[in-house]
Amino acid sequence: MHRVCLSGIAAAALLGVSACGEPAPQPSQVTVTTPPPSPAYVVTTPPPPPQAQVEMIPPSPGGAAVWQPGHWRWTGIAGSQWQWQPGQYVMPPSTASHWVPGQWMQSGNGWVWVDGHWA
Repeated sequence: MHRVCLSGIAAAALLGVSACGEPAPQPSQVTVTTPPPSPAYVVTTPPPPPQAQVEMIPPSPGGAAVWQPGHWRWTGIAGSQWQWQPGQYVMPPSTASHWVPGQWMQSGNGWVWVDGHWA
């Protein structure tokens, strides 16, 4: 069984405990830091079709490893604006989790990458 620890802020907010089940810190002990905003790139050209048909999925390393499929990444470099990011096996945070792949979604006059996540 894997032990899943939430960040101190998330655990305190959701469970009333700190990262791995210890009593929640007192409010005066909690330091809230805000991560920098992640850049949202709006790409005006659609990504190439997925390479799922040609991406070779290696044998599973075993255990509960889950395959995260590859996807196109925007580089913005002239001549090679799109780069294929190959898929990979990863361990899920819990046995009840499943991977929701990231995807490029049309938004307004362009395309925006929506990160994959565990659900």
